[in-house]
Amino acid sequence: MSTETNAPKAPSRLPRWAGNFGVQIIAALVLGVVLGLVARNLGGTKDDPNGLTITLQTIGSSYVALLKTAVVPLIFTAVVSSIANLRAVTNAAKLAWNTLLWFAITALIAVLIGIGLGILFQPGAGTGISEEGAKYSGSAGSWWAFLQGLIPRNILGLEVSTKITDGVASTSVNFNVLQILVLAIAVGVAALKAGKKADKFLDFNASALAVIQKVLWWIIRIAPIGTIGLIGNAVASYGWDTIGALGKFTVAIYVGLALVLFVVYPILVRSHGLSIKQYFSGVWPAVQLAFVSRSSVGTMPLTQRVTERNLGVPSGYASFAVPLGSTTKMDGCAAIYPAIAAIFVAQFFGINLDFGQYLLIVLVSVLGSAATAGTTGAVVMLTLTLSTLGLPLAGVGLLLAIDPILDMGRTAVNVAGQALVPTLVAKRQGILDLDLYNAPRQGVAFSDDVSEDVEEGSEKELVGVDR
Repeated sequence: MSTETNAPKAPSRLPRWAGNFGVQIIAALVLGVVLGLVARNLGGTKDDPNGLTITLQTIGSSYVALLKTAVVPLIFTAVVSSIANLRAVTNAAKLAWNTLLWFAITALIAVLIGIGLGILFQPGAGTGISEEGAKYSGSAGSWWAFLQGLIPRNILGLEVSTKITDGVASTSVNFNVLQILVLAIAVGVAALKAGKKADKFLDFNASALAVIQKVLWWIIRIAPIGTIGLIGNAVASYGWDTIGALGKFTVAIYVGLALVLFVVYPILVRSHGLSIKQYFSGVWPAVQLAFVSRSSVGTMPLTQRVTERNLGVPSGYASFAVPLGSTTKMDGCAAIYPAIAAIFVAQFFGINLDFGQYLLIVLVSVLGSAATAGTTGAVVMLTLTLSTLGLPLAGVGLLLAIDPILDMGRTAVNVAGQALVPTLVAKRQGILDLDLYNAPRQGVAFSDDVSEDVEEGSEKELVGVDR
């Protein structure tokens, strides 16, 4: 005979709000800015940075490296699972079509806003920067290269490149995210066609996805530490000098992002009979993480979780729409940014754009979002746009100087849109859980759901579920 004694847990000495993920991110942002300013005032150069700057660089780059490590297996297993999950969703083809349609509609609205702001702000006029400072030595994107990049070279989507510097050769191995996406879609469709014979494979894939997501949750949980390094390094490296030289361009980008996030998205939410407050409080944890990580794919598990648990989108549909959106739905990186940047480059070099070229900007932005697939940045999309318009690529080198600062806002808007579209489509198709969508958030971004077990307690905290 044995007895069990459940000793009460000792109360935490910290207030409950201190353990909130959102509060930790905000605190990390503030601390990162402070440390960045301190590092900048300590002196040092780009080639010979001081110790604090090196520390911030190391912390930030290490966190991004952790996210990149999880990206490849995450994309493959998530996309395969998302396609397989469509079996349990009625009208799957209609849902998929409507998802792609709303991806295009929101991208069209965003790029039109970008073009309007580019014409209004005239960001490329009077920058005071010489053309010599706008050199760009990187490769250019092109439609032909984009189409060729869709064809997998091997089963892992591996790309090997060798670079010779001062007579020393170095070889690096990278993953082509577009090729991995194509492979995952092909495998997922083939598994559906194979029927019961593929059940064991799909079960294994689902188990692998669960393990990968668990690891990624651990990485997400240390996001405040990564935030300190990323924000601190950005402030220490760029400060306000570089931003000042491109002040109008920076302002134009963030005004465009704010208009899409705080005007266009709320209008779409309200026009579908949904609460704007509930949308923002539900999606905000993912937006916060996207802002600091600059990775739509890295944020994907959290985006999917808040889309299901806070916004009430059915799991079977969300597991298809969110992974697809994380690699192809980029209102910030592929719509607003390339539109304003293309106008900036044209104005910088004194080139007048005609109506046909503006239409090309719209076309590239709506159809070329997949070109931005990856973890961070939108340089490929920008060079693709400039190449299509026949504009000089030299201006890209100038914009790269402040790209990390712009990329934070762009990625936040990307993720907000990736959660918005499934919500709108689910509402239009009558499958949105309105009770869950309208559930009390218990503060900031919190839906009241206690169906998960204790093992997932940290994940609940991230999406704001009251326990």
